[in-house]
Amino acid sequence: MIRREFTRRLVGGITSVALPWTYRMQATLRVDGSRLQAHLAALSEFGKNPGGGVSRVAYTEADRQARDAVTGWMREARLETAVDAAGNLIGRRAGREPSRKPLLIGSHIDSVPQGGNFDGDVGSVGAIEVARTLDAAGVTLRHPLEVVIFQNEEGGTTGSRAMAAGLTPAELERVAQSGMSIRDGIRFLGGDPDRLDSARRAPGDIAGYLELHIEQGGVLDDTTTPIGVVLGIVGIRHWDITITGFANHAGTTPMDRRKDALLTAARCIEAANRIVRSVPGRQVGTVGKLAVEPGAYNVIPGLVTFGLELRDLDDAKILRLYQRILAECRRIAALNGTALTSTETLAIAPALTDPGIRGVIAGAAQELGLRTIRLPSGAGHDAQEMARLGPVGMIFVPSVGGISHSPREYSRPGDIENGANVLLRTLLRLDATL
Repeated sequence: MIRREFTRRLVGGITSVALPWTYRMQATLRVDGSRLQAHLAALSEFGKNPGGGVSRVAYTEADRQARDAVTGWMREARLETAVDAAGNLIGRRAGREPSRKPLLIGSHIDSVPQGGNFDGDVGSVGAIEVARTLDAAGVTLRHPLEVVIFQNEEGGTTGSRAMAAGLTPAELERVAQSGMSIRDGIRFLGGDPDRLDSARRAPGDIAGYLELHIEQGGVLDDTTTPIGVVLGIVGIRHWDITITGFANHAGTTPMDRRKDALLTAARCIEAANRIVRSVPGRQVGTVGKLAVEPGAYNVIPGLVTFGLELRDLDDAKILRLYQRILAECRRIAALNGTALTSTETLAIAPALTDPGIRGVIAGAAQELGLRTIRLPSGAGHDAQEMARLGPVGMIFVPSVGGISHSPREYSRPGDIENGANVLLRTLLRLDATL
């Protein structure tokens, strides 16, 4: 079924007057918030840092131990657990109609170095809690259910990309934060990098994917909104912009005879910020990398490379902004007697969530008496890879202060419980109306 037809039928189903009686009977189900918090607290012990937060990077012993704990919780929810060839941890539950394609829910549990206790963890334990709630109530979905804990999300959505698109030989040899290659890391987690094709799925193989996640930004917290309905995951493009000037003696070269590559770069960086801010919308632009040569107090910089990153839900808008920035930087370079070249080093396309699933999430939240707003995700997630396989939806809960990837990362217990209940209600609605 093409996506437009899927959305038409889905929206038609959820806005009809009468949802199936089975859904109405299940609408009183709620997750166990205290168990959610206990599991989050237990996960925080794996890779725990003395100053708070965790360093549970993929392919470390802390990562493997945390996965063992998660496997135990999956089994308590009576999920059939397995590790696929890509190293993803999967808990399966049969549906009443086995011929139907599965509904997937999940996230990841690996962290960045010196990370927090909520990024990925909330969606992972939330998905397991949803499965356990269904089991405790004796509810079997029409669709098969899969709870997926993807490996190495923080290292580039590695596990979900392996499932949705495959990994190249070069990607398998890339060295991860742990010091292991991706190939060896997959083996470390119980996967088989020589059989990755068995983990790969084709477009249309899933009925849908839902991911609960902390916002990692401050919009929900600033507006005291309990639930964010994610419009999509932004596209990301990187460019290395190199300025070539002339390295010369800093004491003997007059100011009006300099070809200072760093001065050009500084003016370009300011221009990039100004141009990105000049356009209405939620796009962001960042220069976070700078290399200066020769890098001495007494030498005028002769060569500078800075890294430009642009993010937005609209890839065409990203490219328009880049062209404006590039034109302005070339003008600045010429005025300073320097030369400029630009090389694109990364291009990740935006991944929009499914409009029909957005409506289901909003309706589920409304039934629970929770306000929602719609917003993009400025960070990457496994959902962007799963969008290659079928319709996806994401549910955000507030991050206090908009802080993430930090030991100070925090989401309130009540907000997490709300998010898990929205996930549960959304799953039930999708299962009843697809």
